[in-house]
Amino acid sequence: MRRWIKAAALVALASLAVEAAIAFPIGRHVDQIVEWIRAAGPAGVLAYAGIYVLAAVLMLPGSALTAAAGLAYGPWWGVALVSPVSVAAATLSFVLGRTLARPWVARRIEADPRFRAIDAAVARQGFKIVLLLRLSPVFPFNVLNYALGLTGVRLRHYVLASFLGMLPGTFLYVYLGSLVRDVAGLAAGGDGAGVARHVASAVGFLATVAVTIYIARIARRALDEELSRPAPRVSRPVGEGR
Repeated sequence: MRRWIKAAALVALASLAVEAAIAFPIGRHVDQIVEWIRAAGPAGVLAYAGIYVLAAVLMLPGSALTAAAGLAYGPWWGVALVSPVSVAAATLSFVLGRTLARPWVARRIEADPRFRAIDAAVARQGFKIVLLLRLSPVFPFNVLNYALGLTGVRLRHYVLASFLGMLPGTFLYVYLGSLVRDVAGLAAGGDGAGVARHVASAVGFLATVAVTIYIARIARRALDEELSRPAPRVSRPVGEGR
């Protein structure tokens, strides 16, 4: 049910973007913003990466930043930018959760029974559990980054599983951001070919939502099965390093 609610929220957000673009003459302004960002070149990319990593470390929502990459660079280049940056941000938070921020993170999540189940499951299959958590997160993204630092998952497994598991969600938000420019162009008036392209973009977005939900539901069932397994007879306290 939660996945469908999130999907409805994304569709509603896309609808609001359409309505805003129709209500306000933003087409040329969107183009100007995009051109300004692209003109910044490597400096703009580095600035974006720095802001994204800082937001993740400070546990600020990153959805808008992810969508912004789609607006500025389009769906494919946007994913190519956000994917490694989001993994770098998640890795930095993971390392902080395992070192400097360990006491603070442990106090925050030690009473959460969900994390105890996750901690026990990670002890059995670290890579698989992290992958499933990324595909169908039990914890919010930024909290999960720190929380997994308390588990015994290997760093290389965490990085690879995070990269693979975050790709569907990353593409979804980047695609949503890329639609803003299409919607603005549609509101500004376009020829038949332009309208067809915008309609195709909208259909592609809805298909992306459907596929993401399907993947998340499969991942959630698999995760529930893993978390329902009994914990090992000898287990370490939450937050205790290995």
